[in-house]
Amino acid sequence: MPSSTSLGPLIPWLNTRRTLLATLVIGTSVVGCLVMANVVANLALGWRIVMLVLFGLTFSWIALAFWGAVCGFILCSLRLDPLTLKRQSHGPALNALSSKTALIMPIYAEPPIPTLAGLEATCRSLLQEMSSNPHYAATPLQAHFEVFILSDTQQADQAAEEAAHVAALQQRLAGQVAVHYRRRPNNRGRKAGNIAEFCRRWGRRYDYMIVLDADSLMSGTTLLHLVHQMQRYAGVGLIQTVPLPVGQRTLFGRFIQFASALYSPMLAAGQSFWQGDAANYWGHNAIIRTRAFMAHAGLPTLPGKPPLGGELLSHDFVEAALLKRGGWQVLLDTSATASAASPLPVAGNHSLEAMPSNLLDFAKRDRRWLQGNLQHLRLLTGGGFHPISRLHFLFGAFAYLSSLVWLGLLLCTSFMVGYQAIDNGAPPLLPHSLSLGLLSVTLGMLLAPKVLGLVLALWQAPRAFNGRLALIASTLLEMLFAALIAPLMMAWHSLFIINVLIGRAIDWQTQHRGERSLSWRESWRHTGWMTLCGSLWAGSMILFSPSAFGWLTPAWLGLVAAAPLVKYSSSGTWGGVASQRLGLLHIPTACPTPPLLQDFADLCARHSQRLIVSGSATPNQPPREQFGDMPSQPLKALSSRRNAASRAKEPH
Repeated sequence: MPSSTSLGPLIPWLNTRRTLLATLVIGTSVVGCLVMANVVANLALGWRIVMLVLFGLTFSWIALAFWGAVCGFILCSLRLDPLTLKRQSHGPALNALSSKTALIMPIYAEPPIPTLAGLEATCRSLLQEMSSNPHYAATPLQAHFEVFILSDTQQADQAAEEAAHVAALQQRLAGQVAVHYRRRPNNRGRKAGNIAEFCRRWGRRYDYMIVLDADSLMSGTTLLHLVHQMQRYAGVGLIQTVPLPVGQRTLFGRFIQFASALYSPMLAAGQSFWQGDAANYWGHNAIIRTRAFMAHAGLPTLPGKPPLGGELLSHDFVEAALLKRGGWQVLLDTSATASAASPLPVAGNHSLEAMPSNLLDFAKRDRRWLQGNLQHLRLLTGGGFHPISRLHFLFGAFAYLSSLVWLGLLLCTSFMVGYQAIDNGAPPLLPHSLSLGLLSVTLGMLLAPKVLGLVLALWQAPRAFNGRLALIASTLLEMLFAALIAPLMMAWHSLFIINVLIGRAIDWQTQHRGERSLSWRESWRHTGWMTLCGSLWAGSMILFSPSAFGWLTPAWLGLVAAAPLVKYSSSGTWGGVASQRLGLLHIPTACPTPPLLQDFADLCARHSQRLIVSGSATPNQPPREQFGDMPSQPLKALSSRRNAASRAKEPH
């Protein structure tokens, strides 16, 4: 270990940052609620309380996003590291590799060609980085990196095809990097159980593990940067990067990847600014100190039955909280974000992923995450968790519960507008000027993060988004699209929450990762009820209050147009028109295409043309096990003395 090793990066004034953000959010929320109290002053006491509670929750959530975006905007404008608040150089620090890292990819019935092509592109990027850099030229990759494909695939025919592709990958990378393959006979514990079994069988062989999803792409520069950070900071247990979606062709996919490239780096910088050493884990594109993970991140089982009991579905939040509870730092590293608007633009750094290509698959993925995040509410009273970890649990759940709160606020407002229209002699329930003023402020705060992201990109890197005019037009289109689909997500999330509350659990199945265009029949089957409800709502408003009909347009219009929105946004043709013909929705990784993405595309095309007979090749056996324990952690508090003792015994 280099002599310069320290426990963690210096994070100055962390408590002051958190206090400042809390003061701004709470102060803004109090002012908004005081104005709202005047708006609803004519209501009966019961209605007044309901409206204030619903508005207070919604407005506080918006205020948190607003001030977090402001913090991120300032950091990105000044190009400051959100943790150390220092300006960063454009090149990564080069230290001798003194560790061994496993790149692990848990998979479950994934399409083998794009999955393994992405893994191979990542490995070749790492090989290229090490061979082209004089600092690493004499360092054999196999001495410091190995790859594990951890399969939970259960169908025999799928497993045979998967194994044949893995064997071919092992042959292509033979002599360059060791690729190991292990398939479990069952998928107990799903992804978390898959990784836990790897840790118990082979974890002690490796200092660190970098977790990849089946659709992850990471450059060699990023991988080496993460390893150097772990070597440098002996007290860091996990470093999460900010993966950005790429490779999207449908209109929906292009909108989402454009929004992620434009806003995510700034928002992530704001999050890292106040989270400090108690950041979150998103389950992939992250590096983990293996023995710390084994000692402290064994998942408990919640008492009771699913959907709110049993196995923890959204395991990543909990694992980060357990690591922090065990005395390890958890960091959010924004330097590997492949965006020109990143606060730390390091050439060649890429942390990328794919995503669902249409709204239906996107909503289905949210349904799985929603159930897991609602389970986290039961951990709020768990012993020993850091206050920021508890906030992660709360915010993760409220990200979905806010849809139900928003729906309740809209329904209450609509009801009162209708009541006022029926009882013409009654005094106005909602003062027109005050309510419109508060609505304008709320919408302004809601849109501010997008505007700040646009301003930042216009200032720092407009050419990366195909020029200023295209960037402005793309941002306005994205804002419109986001406003139209927001009511759809509100309706889906509300329905999902109700299903969870009445005890309907779901099976965690493989998600659709490739491009998938939807038919009219499928679109109508999943959104017809939204169109009906939106039409009835709009009709009622125009009947009782044309003015309310107007300012509620952002809410009901998306519902009425749900089916065509879902159908046409899933089209690759419309996505091509927006990107290629109109020159819109470009992202930094698309101009020019980085070598990592070009290699991935070439490998997918090359391997798809090869016919591999199932069972024609057998993967090499995984290495000898080096067993270690990974105990399930109790939800009750661990004594600080026990934590300190176990922490001191663990090698850094």
